[in-house]
Amino acid sequence: KSLSRSSVRSRMSLKPPKAYNSLQKGALIWDPKPLQVKKIFEALKKGLNEYLEAHQAELDYLSGRHKDTKRNSRLAFYYDLDKQIRSVERYIRKLEFHISKVEELYEAYCIQCRLRDGATNMKQAFSLSPSTKASRESLVELYKNVQECTEDMCFIEGALEVHLGEFHVKMKGLVGFARLCPGDQYEVFVRLGRQKWRLKGKIETDDSQTWDEEEKIFIPNLHEKFEIKVTELRGLATILVGVVTCDSISFFSTKPQAILVDITELGTIKLRLEVLW
Repeated sequence: KSLSRSSVRSRMSLKPPKAYNSLQKGALIWDPKPLQVKKIFEALKKGLNEYLEAHQAELDYLSGRHKDTKRNSRLAFYYDLDKQIRSVERYIRKLEFHISKVEELYEAYCIQCRLRDGATNMKQAFSLSPSTKASRESLVELYKNVQECTEDMCFIEGALEVHLGEFHVKMKGLVGFARLCPGDQYEVFVRLGRQKWRLKGKIETDDSQTWDEEEKIFIPNLHEKFEIKVTELRGLATILVGVVTCDSISFFSTKPQAILVDITELGTIKLRLEVLW
């Protein structure tokens, strides 16, 4: 166990986020969530492979043009194409390293998860057996093992979050048909963990909408979902339209994701967003 534990820390050059600092003192901040981490890992790996395939296709296309250009074309154009090819090749190598790092982190996470499950099962078995000095000592040791594995899993979750990239969220407006009238003013509040985005909008006389902000960058989080709250502003009063949550797993894609969220229970008012990863 000690060898496995030290190897986990030594393979990670990244410093743990501030949220994990107290782990060094043996205090747990939250319980790891293996099922959620597995979902995010699979979505992340799928998205990274999509990017890799797209750039590999671009490289194949440029390489084909490069061969034709070498035989009969201007020298300047040939060198410009050569620079493009080298740039795409460098990006592909970065993607491949990114994918291998994510896989390495997740493999280490799964090992610690299995060790923790094994120690938990043994702890349960010892607690059901007759109490002796040896069994009590074993229980203490097993409790320490469970705690250490849990700390390592939390540490790896923090390291994995560094590789999740960014979500560029664009405001595309409200959809409400008869519910939206010229002059109506709304406030939209989007939260992802500690990250917040508050913006105000107005329905114009020609049914168009103006918003004081159009785009916000969010850093993906392993455990948190997007929380969206919409309120209508009437003078000094505010009327709650609705509060919804939105999972981010489907956002790990090469293409911009158009999101249409039901704000009211009946779907009479919807919020349109576009998310680019």
